[in-house]
Amino acid sequence: MTENAAEQTGDDRIIRETGIDARIALIIQPVLRAIGFRLVRVRLSGQNGLTLQIMAEREDGTMTVEDCEEVSRAVSPALDVDDPIEKAYHLEVSSPGIDRPLVRKSDFTNWIGHLVKMETSVMVADRKRFRGKIAEADDEGILVQRDQAAYGEEPTVRVPFEAIADARLILTDDLIRDALSKDNRARKDAKKRHGDEADDAHEDEETETED
Repeated sequence: MTENAAEQTGDDRIIRETGIDARIALIIQPVLRAIGFRLVRVRLSGQNGLTLQIMAEREDGTMTVEDCEEVSRAVSPALDVDDPIEKAYHLEVSSPGIDRPLVRKSDFTNWIGHLVKMETSVMVADRKRFRGKIAEADDEGILVQRDQAAYGEEPTVRVPFEAIADARLILTDDLIRDALSKDNRARKDAKKRHGDEADDAHEDEETETED
């Protein structure tokens, strides 16, 4: 996807699809935004015939089974109309999971202090593969504290966002604990917001009745 196309679709991801996956992403992004979700990743694979995997989440990072069903119902008609996949396929909608792909700058910021494995599109500090802890993140890139630095290597390496081709969190006990904590906090905040909205709606109804 070009930068202009990304701007037009509101795609703020720094890691995006190519080829048929990019075409599918272009179709479903507006649908997802309209119902309050954001795209994490699209992947068309040959597993079990042909499977279209759509990874999505709400703005607060939550994604329930019911949310997956809602997304599936919403994107299916759009995909049927544009018909980007010539063969029959199975649609699979899921959450990013705890060991999630990191695709936005905010993803790296949100998970500072956790282990990540990355691949870059160009050589960075004589490597294209990295494993280590996200020590810092700013608007230009991240500082990775190497998990196991080889002899003679610096313990940290700065990787610019524009060089990152793929990144994913590594599952650890600390990650599980923090992910569950963030998810519970997000759900409580969402429930509180919905409660306030319901109270406001109830007050509006009472006002209309009094009028």
